[in-house]
Amino acid sequence: MIKKLFFGIAIIVSGCKGVSQEKQVAMNDANKQQENFKIVKTEKEWREQLSDIEFFVLREEGTERAFSSDLLKNQGAGTYTCAACGTPLFKSEHKFDSGTGWPSFDREIEGNVGFDVDYKIGYERTEEYCASCGGHLGHVFNDGPKATTGKRHCINGAALNFVPAKK
Repeated sequence: MIKKLFFGIAIIVSGCKGVSQEKQVAMNDANKQQENFKIVKTEKEWREQLSDIEFFVLREEGTERAFSSDLLKNQGAGTYTCAACGTPLFKSEHKFDSGTGWPSFDREIEGNVGFDVDYKIGYERTEEYCASCGGHLGHVFNDGPKATTGKRHCINGAALNFVPAKK
């Protein structure tokens, strides 16, 4: 009797592997991949087009080192576009210095940025990606400027190109 009880407990404990988070991430990744993006390329085509850091951030959902982007201190007037496909994503007038080490904006250009939930670091975050090609941009948080939207779009500079405004 005791052996059966011990065996039953062992089966229950071994069955509780704690992978619910992994399942949620997998479901979110599958949902994002199933979307119909206007721009679709093979991994090989993206690798040929993008630099190593751009590929790491945009296609592998990586994060560049804080304070490493040339765009961090850029204060010019213009538009920030997707480094992979050129889709306009953010306007310079919505950029602010968050002190985090990544370019930050208080709003996106509506319709050009998609959102998903990820649990990759153990808790829920809202991921942002280019709505045209699916490239990973960064994450959005609720600690931005209260005087505007209250949002902080924390974006990898490697995911962006800057197009100056025409004079």
